[in-house]
Amino acid sequence: MSPASRSSPSASDHDDDDTGGLPPLPAGTRNYMTPAGYAALRAELLHLIDVERPKVVEVVHWAASNGDRSENGDYLYGKKRLREIDRRIRFLTKRLDLAEVADPSQHFGGDQIFFGATVTYANAKGEERTITIKGIDEVDHLAGEVSWISPVARALLKAREGDEVRLMTPGGVEVLEVIEVRYPAPPHA
Repeated sequence: MSPASRSSPSASDHDDDDTGGLPPLPAGTRNYMTPAGYAALRAELLHLIDVERPKVVEVVHWAASNGDRSENGDYLYGKKRLREIDRRIRFLTKRLDLAEVADPSQHFGGDQIFFGATVTYANAKGEERTITIKGIDEVDHLAGEVSWISPVARALLKAREGDEVRLMTPGGVEVLEVIEVRYPAPPHA
């Protein structure tokens, strides 16, 4: 970090606040990711570096050449967007450096729950739910994906089809029965 960026409060507000809106990794844990999740984050990083950032730098340079920067909306917005892009680049770089890619297809055909499993379970009322256990940086909650460090994933990990597990919830202990465990098929060579 340059001395100028350290003294300027607007340089990045807090360099350690590069979480991108995601919870930090718990201390001492690995940043597990599926191969697809790793590829998606890497593609986003490369897009920011090779496409987005150069476009914004060009706009900022053009806007700066127009004179008074204090009232120049293109310049001010461009500088703000540049800080956001740089923050995201730092975040992605850190997370990808810590990533441990785990291929769930290794467990194809298995009935025990590991990282990358798609699990169907039922609660005591018989209500079924299907989730896929993924990395913290690649989870899409709307697609039924949960982080491997979430309470439900931690309760299910290592269980097998037919097992019952106990999940601590704010309302007390909930018993879940594992109905089905699936993994993606290995890629064909």
